[in-house]
Amino acid sequence: MPSQIFPTTVVGSMPRSQHIKDLVNQQVVQKTSVSEFQQVIDQAIPYIVQIQEIAGIDIVSDGEWGRKSYIGIIADICSGFDLTTREVNGEQQTWHTVQNVLKVINPGQAANEAKRLKQHTNKDIKIALPSPYLLGERMWDKEVSINAYPSKKNFTESLIPIIRAELLSLRDEGVTIAQFDDPQLCLLADPDISKTFDDIGNEIDYSIDILNRIVDGIEGMKFALHLCRRNKGRGGWVGQGDYEPIIPALNNLNFNMLMLEFAIQPAGDKRILSSLSDKFDIGLGCVDCRSSHIDTPEEIVERVEEALNFVTADKLYLHPDCGFAPGSAAEIPIDEAYMKLRNLSLAAKILREKYG
Repeated sequence: MPSQIFPTTVVGSMPRSQHIKDLVNQQVVQKTSVSEFQQVIDQAIPYIVQIQEIAGIDIVSDGEWGRKSYIGIIADICSGFDLTTREVNGEQQTWHTVQNVLKVINPGQAANEAKRLKQHTNKDIKIALPSPYLLGERMWDKEVSINAYPSKKNFTESLIPIIRAELLSLRDEGVTIAQFDDPQLCLLADPDISKTFDDIGNEIDYSIDILNRIVDGIEGMKFALHLCRRNKGRGGWVGQGDYEPIIPALNNLNFNMLMLEFAIQPAGDKRILSSLSDKFDIGLGCVDCRSSHIDTPEEIVERVEEALNFVTADKLYLHPDCGFAPGSAAEIPIDEAYMKLRNLSLAAKILREKYG
């Protein structure tokens, strides 16, 4: 773990060059095996790691280049999914829908990602996993999935032991930071979306309970939960409303860190940070990953100093609001992401000199 204050990291995904996008689409169309696909991707990983290192990032990822999307890892682990492509912003994006009862065919995919990543960096690393609650929302379809799983909850429950096994494989690989992504939980704070549930409080509590069951009894790792209002790239976000409606449930989460976006207006006032349990370190989203504007170091410093009114410096991690390429068709240029990460590191340097 980083020894200095204001450690910097990415949320996970990094923009893909066109040849990586083409490679992902070719695997979908040609149905090449996961191992064949990974052999090619392995040669590209050093490049995306180097971008983060040169930018000055302290905790790096593999950019999730080996995944069809940030949630697509589950379809590499298990059979049972119908894999198609859809056109998004003029490009093909992969789409998974559960069609048959899941069968684990490639266990340890997350650990394999970590093993490959460690071959190319001496920095601290982290690997992200999708929350089962998120996967239930995105991958269960009443028309397609009902014969395999009669309800979304049936499907969600089936994912818990699978994701837990992946988490254990990460621990055994020596990974000390595991991140869970669940933008769907954040959407439950939206007043309009919450009205579509019979019992929104129960729904929020269930999403937290799932995560607590996954990590129960696992030691030797730090667990982080990333929340955002779904990243649509240049298309902005989905959902409105600040974090207040989900704060009580978040305080019941048996994790070490919350990673919260705050660079966009819908995230609300940072004073909400004072309502969170002291057990959490805070990952502060202080770089806009959607806009073409390159956040300056001064802008980033200002956002962090606002948070310092409610969180001590030793508990803050700095990162963009979300990944730069949550879907395979995300259109954020890779050089833009590099400049934003570079300025994030410069901002951290300014803050360390001022508060260190």
